[in-house]
Amino acid sequence: MRPYLLLVNGPNLNRLGERVPEVYGVQTLANIVAEARRLAATFDADVHDFQSNSEGALIDFLQAQGPQALGIIVNPGALAHYGLSLRDCLEDIHRPTVEVHISNVHRREAFRQHSVLAEVVDGQVIGLGFRGYLLAARFLLETHSER
Repeated sequence: MRPYLLLVNGPNLNRLGERVPEVYGVQTLANIVAEARRLAATFDADVHDFQSNSEGALIDFLQAQGPQALGIIVNPGALAHYGLSLRDCLEDIHRPTVEVHISNVHRREAFRQHSVLAEVVDGQVIGLGFRGYLLAARFLLETHSER
């Protein structure tokens, strides 16, 4: 089996392309996953993707797939602000992880400006639209290749 990245998306991200396009853009989640797969293939790697509106389902997926992954890209959606179980899961798996947010959360409501995941991820890509996923993937893939 080829090495793989996990691309994990939380609540409401299944609605990308339809939900508030002026904030989240017009790219669908399927398009973003396809772009990430194309990029990973250039590094001879795969992408295993998962989206759920349930924190428990995200944790189940991460616990099953995460320990073997070369890295994790996570857009937790609103779980970034209160998903302590997700935070604990990522800390426990202890894989290179990048948190992605499509919009610039620091220019939005105050409650969006703090991430409970920040202390357990290796980096964040915030406010760069769907390209943030690709930047996170490139970082994880290049870091893995350098080892």
